[in-house]
Amino acid sequence: MTSPPPKCLRCQINRIAWSKPRVEVCYQCLPGGPFTPPPCAGCGSTDDYFSQGLCSSCHPGGPTHPGSCRGCLAWGVQRSNSWNCWSCRWWAQHYPAAACMVCGQTTPIGEGGACRLCSVEGRRLKELGRAVDYAAVSRSGQQLYLANLHHAYAPRRQRDALKGTPVPAQHDPQPGRGGEFTLARHRQLLLFRMPPHQGALKRRIAVPDTEMLVYCDGILREHAARHGWSKKVTNEVKRSLKLLQALQDTPGAKIHASDVLELPRIGGTALSTLEILAAADLLIDDRTLAVRHYFTKHTVELPQPMTDQLQVWLDIMIEGSRQVPRRRPRHPQTAHLHILGMAPILRSWAEAGHHSLAEISREQLTDSLPARGAHRHFAEHGFRSLFSLLKSRKLIFTNPTRGMPITPVNATIPVPLDTEAIRKALNSPDPAIALAVALVGFHALTSPQLAAMQHTDIHDGRLTLAERTIPLGGPVRTRLTAYLDHRQRTWPTTGNTHLFINRKTAPRTTPVSRNFPWSAADLKPQALREDRILQEIHATGGDVRRICDLFGLSLDAALCYANTLEHPDLTAPRGKLNAEKGGDKHAVET
Repeated sequence: MTSPPPKCLRCQINRIAWSKPRVEVCYQCLPGGPFTPPPCAGCGSTDDYFSQGLCSSCHPGGPTHPGSCRGCLAWGVQRSNSWNCWSCRWWAQHYPAAACMVCGQTTPIGEGGACRLCSVEGRRLKELGRAVDYAAVSRSGQQLYLANLHHAYAPRRQRDALKGTPVPAQHDPQPGRGGEFTLARHRQLLLFRMPPHQGALKRRIAVPDTEMLVYCDGILREHAARHGWSKKVTNEVKRSLKLLQALQDTPGAKIHASDVLELPRIGGTALSTLEILAAADLLIDDRTLAVRHYFTKHTVELPQPMTDQLQVWLDIMIEGSRQVPRRRPRHPQTAHLHILGMAPILRSWAEAGHHSLAEISREQLTDSLPARGAHRHFAEHGFRSLFSLLKSRKLIFTNPTRGMPITPVNATIPVPLDTEAIRKALNSPDPAIALAVALVGFHALTSPQLAAMQHTDIHDGRLTLAERTIPLGGPVRTRLTAYLDHRQRTWPTTGNTHLFINRKTAPRTTPVSRNFPWSAADLKPQALREDRILQEIHATGGDVRRICDLFGLSLDAALCYANTLEHPDLTAPRGKLNAEKGGDKHAVET
C-alpha cells in the first residue's frame, strides 16, 4: 500500500498540497492564501481534497481509499480500519496468528486450524450433516467477497431497542400520525441486486418494529378504519411493510413502487400496501405505463435511428411538451391505437432496408397503408401525428402526410340482439350482472356511466346522471334491491361510495373497471345499448328528438339509428334476423 504523504509544515493537520512537484504546505497555508483546492482529478469531488490533485478516496494513501482486507482479502476496506474488515478485526482480537493449514497464509487462525477465508469457504461447501471438508476447499480454490457482507450489523437505534435502552425521540414530519419518524436524506446505491434469502427475511422481520413501521402503523389503522378493511387485510399489509423494511437498501428512505409490486412473490400484498405508503408520503411511483411496454415490444426489431425517432414521439404523446411548438399530453390509449396501426408498416420498412423515418416518401406511405378497415384508420391517424411531430422537432425534412386526406370510417348500422340472451342475463344468479344488464337494457346506459355511478345517485326510484333524471323501471328496481342486499351482506363495512363494487374495490374508494361485470356475462354493453335504442326508435316511428332527450344522444348518433327504419335486414322479424346473423353479430357495414 502507498504511504500517505507528509503533513503540512505549518499547520501539521492537512497533507501537503502536492508531492510532485513538491509543495510542503497545504492549500490553506500557501503564502497569500488560503486558496480553494482544485476538484479531484479522479472523481471530480470538491469537498474532500487530500493531496496530489486527488481526494481522500481516490488517493492511494488516503484514509478512505478502498483496498483488500489483510485477513480474508475481501475488497472494500480502508486504511482508517487498518486494512481489516469488521469480521477480521474480531478474529484478530480472539485468535492467535499462525500459518493456515489450508492456504498457508500467516494470519489469525480459528479453532479448526484454518484462517477466516478458508473457514467461510468451508461453510459454503459444507454438506448437510457432515463436517467441513478443508481438502475440498484447497482443491476448488477460494471465493473472494466484498468486505463486511458477513457481519451481522444492526443500526444503533435498533440495538438499543433490543437491549431495552431508551431511544431518544426525533422530529415527527407529520404531526398527528402514529409514531415519530425522520426520513433518510441519502440513498445507498446498489452494485448488483440479489434475490432475498428466506431465512434472512424471517430473522429481520422478527425484530421489534422500527421507526418507519411504527409511523406507518398509525396511518394503517386510520386508513383501515375509514375504508372498512378486515383484520386479515390489515395484518397482510402490516406484514408487507415489514418485508419492505427488511429488504430496504437504505433504511428509512422512501420505497419504490416497483419494489412493492414484487411483494406477492414472497408472500406479501401489493395494492393495499401502495395505498398506505402513498398516504404516508413514503412512495416513489416509478411504475411504467403499459403503453411503454407495448411500444418496446413492437419496436425491439427496428433500426436504432428509427427507434429513437419513435421514442421522441411517444414521450411527447404521453408527457406533453413545453418546448415550442407546445403540445398537451394525450391519453395513453390514443398512443396505444397509433402504435397498433403503425407497427406492421414500420417493420415492413425496416425489412426493406430503411433505417430512418426521414427516408420515407409519400408514395411509400400510401402504398404501405392497409386497403380498408380499422387498421387503416389507426395507421393514418398515427402517421399523421408521428410525422407532424418529427417535422416540428426538425428530425425529418418533409412531412409525407401533409395534405393527405383521411379515409372516412365506414358507417355501421346497429342490429338487435337475441332476446333469449338478454333474458338469460337479466335472470343471472349474480346480482351485479342482473342489475347492470337491467340498467343498460331498460335505460341504455354506457359502461363508463355504470362504473362511475355513485350509491347516492339513486333515490326515490330515480337515477340522476349529470343533468338527466331517469325514473327507474319496475324490473330495474327489483334487481337493484337484490344487489343492494347482496352488497350489504358481502361488504358491510365498505367505505366505497360507488354503486358497483367488487372484491378489489370494496376496501378502497376507486371505481370498478369498465369490464365489470360484463366479463362474466355473455353480452357486451354497447350492443345491448344499441338494442334498447333500436327498440325505442322503431316504437316511436323515428322520433329523433325523443331519443335524443331520452338517451342523451347527439343528432348524428340519433340519425344513425333512425336510418335503420328502412333497412331491409331490419324489417324482418327479430327471430328470423337472429337466425340469419347467427345471433352474435352486432353491426353490418353499409
